[in-house]
Amino acid sequence: MDLFEKTMAAAEYLRPLLPNMVHYAVIAGTGLSGLATDLEEPIEISYDNIPYFPQPTVEGHVGKMVIGRMGTSHVLILRGRFHYYEGYSMQEVTFPVRVLKALGIHKLIITNATGALNPNYQTGDIVFIEDHINLFPENPLRGLNDDRLGLRFPALSEVYDKTMLSEAIRLAKESGIRFHQGIYVGLQGPSLETPAEYRYLGKIGGDVVGMSTVPEIIVAAQCELQVLCISVCTNNPFQDGAKTTIEEVLEVANKTGEKIKGLIQQLVA
Repeated sequence: MDLFEKTMAAAEYLRPLLPNMVHYAVIAGTGLSGLATDLEEPIEISYDNIPYFPQPTVEGHVGKMVIGRMGTSHVLILRGRFHYYEGYSMQEVTFPVRVLKALGIHKLIITNATGALNPNYQTGDIVFIEDHINLFPENPLRGLNDDRLGLRFPALSEVYDKTMLSEAIRLAKESGIRFHQGIYVGLQGPSLETPAEYRYLGKIGGDVVGMSTVPEIIVAAQCELQVLCISVCTNNPFQDGAKTTIEEVLEVANKTGEKIKGLIQQLVA
């Protein structure tokens, strides 16, 4: 089966399990799977059961899809994503985004854990991503084109939806949440950056750095989805030193995840 046929097979399996209209989808980043805990009338589906879905192998990524209500809106949350460094192809990494499009979902919120490149950012800060720098070695759209999958040459100049971004900023201000607007730099990982790389990535315009999101954003642009991206600064080498651990990343992400959960709940409502 080709990529389009696999996408349709996964969507056909999921469609009978979903409510009539799902308004938003959320990709929960490292340590942020708790975003699904407050959904009303939740329906939980293991990735194991979804045709052609890969399986996450990274701590903090549960590997389950949860559908439920936030207020009057239904939301689909992916508790766990796939990374290029896990050995998956870019098509596998971005497969869930294509399935969301096939299910008729138009609004996508992507969350992730990042390291700070901007010395003014503090550990635990929220960053609304307004642009990115792609340093991945492969593009998920590379290869023979299939018009059924979307645009061949999607523009990325306005891939981060300005309406969703402005609304999220308004809600953060009203809630008294410390936040920034910044540029995300995407690297393949899984090794964390050297001190020289941190300095370099900051000089080329980056504010935060991570190992995900950019491939998903590119495919979301091809699928013409509206996207909001929210990052958590889980470490700041300018304050904490360049050395960090996955345990520290998860701890900060879990704590800050409560703020992000509140923002998403308000945004969806």
